[in-house]
Amino acid sequence: MAAAAQAPSVRGTFLPDTASTRQYIGAWAVLSVVQYFVAEAAVIGAWAGPERYSRRTGLISDLGAVSCGIHDGRNICSPLHALMNASFVVQGLGMLLGALLLSSALLRIAARPGVRVAVTPRGDVPWLAAVAARILSGAAGAGTVTVGLVPEDVGSGWHYAGAVTYFIAGAFALLLLGAVWLRQTPLGWLILGAGGVSAAALVTAGVTGLDVPEPGTLERFMGYPITIGLAAAGLVIAQRVRQERVARRALRVALSLIHIWQPGLSGACAGDTRPRPAAAASAPGAPGRRTRRRSPGSAPAAPSRQP
Repeated sequence: MAAAAQAPSVRGTFLPDTASTRQYIGAWAVLSVVQYFVAEAAVIGAWAGPERYSRRTGLISDLGAVSCGIHDGRNICSPLHALMNASFVVQGLGMLLGALLLSSALLRIAARPGVRVAVTPRGDVPWLAAVAARILSGAAGAGTVTVGLVPEDVGSGWHYAGAVTYFIAGAFALLLLGAVWLRQTPLGWLILGAGGVSAAALVTAGVTGLDVPEPGTLERFMGYPITIGLAAAGLVIAQRVRQERVARRALRVALSLIHIWQPGLSGACAGDTRPRPAAAASAPGAPGRRTRRRSPGSAPAAPSRQP
């Protein structure tokens, strides 16, 4: 009922392609952001600073610092900084690719097959929100690519700008997408909640300037929900696109088999279940024993005698 209430009228609408290769690649690109957690764990395990790295007090960018020493009062040394920065870049590229490949119409319906959307987004708030979510997720991806290409200790303000862009754009992208998906999938609540947590932590960081007892915890409350929310969105789309692709493939196989075997099908298999008359075998022109017709009123022919 809820899904039907959101579907627009048939006039001026179309069915988005929910099984194209483009959408499938875009969904997996977004889902690939989860690699960040694996890379972060590996880099933390190789930390070589004088004190053990803690997610509660250590900033995320410290893991990508290219040199060992004191930076902003923190003694940092990350031997696997190249892995961390590469993870930032891969994460951002996945978000950019998803923003480019996943259509707004697909995001509008959370990749549900058979749902029509308006041809133009004029007056369609969910479609406009889906467009904005694509733009914001692309901007967030560009921001985290910048973070990976410009580490915090190279003396450039681009690192800070990229990080702020990622946090702001990523949080609002999840808020918009989660609001659109509330009636489309149960994970809509998770995505909306992730955006809300990230936005709340972002406001707290802006007010306090990260001058809190556990700056690492606060920063991760800004960043982790974005990664989790985007991965959940990618999972929903990838799963539904895959199901539609499998269903269409099975339909094509079935139609091919019908086309191959149709010439040999009997009338009953073809849908003609009418009973055949018993006299059909003696119909005119049918092969078999010939019979001589007699005119009405004539006497039956006498049997012929052999001499």
